[in-house]
Amino acid sequence: MNPIFDLTWLVPLPPAVACALIILVTNRHKSLSSVIAIAGVAVSLVIGWAVAFSAFVDHGLAHHPVNATLFTIPTGRTDIDVGYALDPANALMLFMVPFLLVMIFIYARGYMTFPHHLKAADFPEAHAEGKDPRYSRFMAYISLFAVGMLGLVTSNNLITFFVFWEIMGLCSYLLIGFWFEKESAKKAAFKAFVTTRIGDALLFIGMMVLYIVSEPSSLSFADLFSEDNLYELGRTYANLGFREVTWVSIITFLILCGTIGKSAQFPLHVWLPDAMEGPTPVSAMIHAATMVSAGVFLLIRMYPLFDRALHLNSTTTYLVAGVGAFTALFAATIAMAQWDVKRVLAYSTISQLGYMVAALGIGAYVAALFHLLTHAFFKALLFLGSGSVIHGMEHGHEHAHGHDSDADGHASELIQRPDGSLDPNDPQDMRNMGGLLRRMPVTGWTFIIGGLALSGFPIITAGFWSKDEILAVAFEENSLVFLALAIAAFCTAFYTMRQMALTFFNRGRTEAADHASESTRSMTVPLILISFFAITLGWIGIPAAFPVLGPIGNNWLGHFLEPFMEVIHIHVLHPEFNFVPLLVSIAVALGGLGLGWLVYGKGLPPGETDPMYRAMGPIWQIFHRKYFVDELYDATVVRFSNFVSSFCASIDSRWIIDPLVNLVGKAGVWLSVLAAAADHLLVDGLVNLTANFMRWCGGVLTQLQDGKVQAYLVIAMVVLSIWVVLVGMPIVLTLV
Repeated sequence: MNPIFDLTWLVPLPPAVACALIILVTNRHKSLSSVIAIAGVAVSLVIGWAVAFSAFVDHGLAHHPVNATLFTIPTGRTDIDVGYALDPANALMLFMVPFLLVMIFIYARGYMTFPHHLKAADFPEAHAEGKDPRYSRFMAYISLFAVGMLGLVTSNNLITFFVFWEIMGLCSYLLIGFWFEKESAKKAAFKAFVTTRIGDALLFIGMMVLYIVSEPSSLSFADLFSEDNLYELGRTYANLGFREVTWVSIITFLILCGTIGKSAQFPLHVWLPDAMEGPTPVSAMIHAATMVSAGVFLLIRMYPLFDRALHLNSTTTYLVAGVGAFTALFAATIAMAQWDVKRVLAYSTISQLGYMVAALGIGAYVAALFHLLTHAFFKALLFLGSGSVIHGMEHGHEHAHGHDSDADGHASELIQRPDGSLDPNDPQDMRNMGGLLRRMPVTGWTFIIGGLALSGFPIITAGFWSKDEILAVAFEENSLVFLALAIAAFCTAFYTMRQMALTFFNRGRTEAADHASESTRSMTVPLILISFFAITLGWIGIPAAFPVLGPIGNNWLGHFLEPFMEVIHIHVLHPEFNFVPLLVSIAVALGGLGLGWLVYGKGLPPGETDPMYRAMGPIWQIFHRKYFVDELYDATVVRFSNFVSSFCASIDSRWIIDPLVNLVGKAGVWLSVLAAAADHLLVDGLVNLTANFMRWCGGVLTQLQDGKVQAYLVIAMVVLSIWVVLVGMPIVLTLV
């Protein structure tokens, strides 16, 4: 085995050390804390890339994946082997995740300036530094977030996988609500935590079922994916009362629920758009490098189970494909009618994750992993670009309105007004932008590169090759999924052009846009570096049908993954090259971009009315209001939960529990009063009677002990007389 592979377990360690140092040592030193955080993920990048590139050139890894144990935890029946794993799938993740984390950390160093929603007088030292008062805490949180994702990627069993999975859930709660002074941020953090917990609870149940029914009982990936265990899971049935279902169908359904929660698939998608309340670096981490990618990676890691279910025609696999395809189209239509620059990208993330889930549902393992990688790069680029736009708009607003340095930094990242009306001071509303390409050229051009990759612009972007691969498999395997994903791709290109046109082209529509300035180099350099991969990363998966592209047109990714897929018993799909999905992919990308430019290329008309609203009327309003899903949840789930909680509170405080407790308390008080009376009358009375008697006896004896000898002689004579009478009388009577 390559000795470099032994370094895999070290990858999550540097950010963990950085997190501990920041919390315990450098918390008061903001700049030093950021340096330590960046150094931590930079070391992870060096180790991760050393391991990843060694894996890329080691042809033996696919046939002999690494599964090493660091220590064991004894259980009742077996031991849990805690260690690390390395195979072609997580080697690709080790290439993507650490790099994006380093870029996001560097970006955060420049982004986390003093926020507008805080008063400078309350934090004079932080304001003088121009940094967020909780700057060091933020760096510690994102370092822990990095630990969660890197640990999850390198785990060799489902137990440690789940531990790191939950670490990310905790960090998302802490970071989404980082600016907890805002009520909206607190609510968004709570919403994200509760929503994802639903999926996590079902995932945990699935883990326990898998442990119980597997033979041997184990959650090690090597044991779970053995041929015998996969065969038994697909052969044995569970009796649910109304029907018998294979264990593999039950387990895969529960695992899918974990992905639905973590990767924000319908119907648990509602938390992800509200996650925009966190700082933009957090948005980039959640939407690209870590949390939502973890949900899809869970399906990829557990895919041998899903592949077994797929070839048994299990309902679960149809559900996977259906949920993914529906979510892709559902979220894409919502993104077409949003004004918030980050909210558009949030629904875009939900849609693109739907692509990956749908691909896994139809057996496109390689295509799903390919799109997971490319999407991470161009979506991180777009989110960081949107943060740079917001940053520039805020500085433009300060300059236009003559604000002094007290307003330096980023604003509170307001979300749209509930009624959708325009807030002229909102730095995230695209209606306040326009013409930013001239004011912010680096941000503008890198954002356009990311937007074209998201749209699947033909040939020159990574997004085209990964999205085309999914459409090609869908065309062969499931026509309904293909149709839904093709329409979603058209919508994606349309809303991306809408976003780019409203943000960067034409004239500025506010003074803030006219006075916007380019962001600092710590924010723009990561954009430039990520944009390189948003273009070139697609070359690793160019089909062999494109020999004109030379050695890169040989589907390196497929050749790298397929031997490993055979080892873990995943069926390899080789769809024949077909011009139909290729032409559809090109047509929907160019058609969506073209229609978007046709509608929004000239900017917004007077009155700021969306042209599509005039054309679509109530349908646009439905898209804009997100199909009223949040309102539906508020009217049903939330209201029902409030009713249940109120009912339980009434049972607790008014009807049963508190009255019963109070009754018991009153009975206890009554019994204590009765016991006190009994104690006073009987116990104390008897004791007092004894004491009084002894006192009387003492008094009598005291009278006898008066110190006079004559009295003592009288007493002695009386006693002697009594003795004589008592003793002598029987004798006299006898004699008589």
